[in-house]
Amino acid sequence: MKKKSGSANKQTAPEVQEKHEIRPGQSLELLKELHILTRDGKMNQDSRRKLKQVYHLYQFIEPLLQKLQQDHADISLVDHGAGKSYLGFILYDLFFKSEQAQSKARIYGIETRDELVQRSTELAQRLDFPGMSFLNLSVADSITSSALPEKIDIVTALHACDTATDDAIQFALKKKAQFMVLVPCCQAEVAAELRKSKGDAVKNNPLSEMWRHPIHTREFGSQITNVLRCLQLEAHGYQVRVTELVGWEHSMKNELIVAEYKGLPAKRPAERLAEVLKTTGLEAMQRRFFVQP
Repeated sequence: MKKKSGSANKQTAPEVQEKHEIRPGQSLELLKELHILTRDGKMNQDSRRKLKQVYHLYQFIEPLLQKLQQDHADISLVDHGAGKSYLGFILYDLFFKSEQAQSKARIYGIETRDELVQRSTELAQRLDFPGMSFLNLSVADSITSSALPEKIDIVTALHACDTATDDAIQFALKKKAQFMVLVPCCQAEVAAELRKSKGDAVKNNPLSEMWRHPIHTREFGSQITNVLRCLQLEAHGYQVRVTELVGWEHSMKNELIVAEYKGLPAKRPAERLAEVLKTTGLEAMQRRFFVQP
């Protein structure tokens, strides 16, 4: 006797799995517009990886938003190097959307590619997300742009390449951001400076063997860049936490820096920052990794 087949509308195992991978309350229409879901609601491996990465980042940002919300409703967040604004849209959809009528909260997406700015602007209008704005600016130009408010609560930069992360930090410091959430990418500037360092401080430092070979220069340059960033943030009174964004099988650019302004003592990290720059021959980079005067 044959088993009866399931009903026509019964979900298959992949459909059930995909449904469980999407957070409750998430707009399926948004995920389709972002091409994370296909028009018939399916998800490929690349989309699954991308969604997992953004959701994991959301887990770090959500408690920061909740903390700010206890103080004021008009939260402001700037997402640098926004691209297609996956992060901004998902943040708005999951956290801000339900309260948009009462809240004056706003998310700003900063992106240099005009076609992505236009596309994101049109999508926000189509989805009725009035608290989202998109600006065609470089991270560096955004620091002095009058299109952004003088005070920003949270600054994010997901895979902002090379010096764009440092520009995002400078932006956040100028805007007196309470929180920064950074995933740096492609740090090349410091590695290039390490190759030029021939001073006595480096020659007499046996640790310079760590960046003598070209491949080590690149890897050490990336590592020391983030160390300098953390010291810089601590020298401005921030409490810094460093962890990984997702498993290394998903991305090699995986370091997550979360900073919260606490007004902590800044003298010791500032001294350490100066010492590291000196012993690695990177004193020429003091303007980039600046500290409080």
